[in-house]
Amino acid sequence: MAPAAAAPGGSLYQAALAKGIRYGSSAATWQVQPDAAYAALYARESGFLLTEDDLLWYRLKPTKDSPLDFTYGDQIVSFATSNAQPVLAAHLVWDEGLGDGWEQDALYNLSTQEARDLLFPTIQQEVAHYRGQVKAWVVANEVTDGRRKDAHGFWTVNPWYQTIGPTYVEEAFNLAHQQDPNALLLINDFGFETGSDAASRRTSMLAAIDYLKSKNVPVHAVGIQAHLNANGFARSFDTTAYRTFLAIFITELDVQDDGLKADVASRDAGVADVYTRYLSVALQEPAVKVVLNFGLSDRYTWLQEDYPRKDGAARRPLPFDENLQPKPAYNAILQAFQGAPTRTPI
Repeated sequence: MAPAAAAPGGSLYQAALAKGIRYGSSAATWQVQPDAAYAALYARESGFLLTEDDLLWYRLKPTKDSPLDFTYGDQIVSFATSNAQPVLAAHLVWDEGLGDGWEQDALYNLSTQEARDLLFPTIQQEVAHYRGQVKAWVVANEVTDGRRKDAHGFWTVNPWYQTIGPTYVEEAFNLAHQQDPNALLLINDFGFETGSDAASRRTSMLAAIDYLKSKNVPVHAVGIQAHLNANGFARSFDTTAYRTFLAIFITELDVQDDGLKADVASRDAGVADVYTRYLSVALQEPAVKVVLNFGLSDRYTWLQEDYPRKDGAARRPLPFDENLQPKPAYNAILQAFQGAPTRTPI
């Protein structure tokens, strides 16, 4: 029998755990396998692993007719297990992450039966494959909306909504629960912090949760992505409204450094300030049990590729820089954990 993996020993993990909070990050095989230094940092600092890429359909189901390929998923789950990191697996239902093997608008072009035959067997096989290996699943990702929504807050433009109908969310949760009754099941979304539709997005999510619970759907937690933007954050973050909304998992925390000067010192200070403002509110809610950054190091931030700065300066949204050194954001997160009230861990 292999010896039990040692728990992470990093300061962020330990400070969070002392208050009953699990701290961790997303990770992918393409990051940790070729980069031994980053893998070591991740093993030390992260106490919970969100699967960033390896269970998205471009890996799992590269074409509509492909059998499920668990190669990458198995590798990242094994990596987490070797580091004593529980896994939040993502995502069972999403309308993105398909890859080049899928035609544009492929999901919208399905008949109702084709959509059902594609989505639901995939959920069943995937959850069954990882039964007992995964702590939690993001079952439904980005399925609510503040504007284009039905009476229960669900996003009506979603291709699964348009093909299967509004019951696709509850059916997905029920299927996942049948395959692994011990897994925590999340509904996960973004845009609740700032912006003109933040309040309506919070309202829609609450309406969706109320509806699902009224139907006895096994929704165990809300995932709040928390992709924050430094541009005007202090002015527009509604702390009172947000605290009434918080649930258990903060799933994809980072800070887009828009509106900040390019020089590193002032930009890092601005990003750290956003972390402090956000976590000082979020962690006061004892139902928040898990806090996950969307990556640990700027070396692997999605924002650099998807939303590069107009001035060409490299994005700096995460607690460690490209050289894997801690930044002011690291200290802000650490101090937020140290100042948080204690809660019962999951």
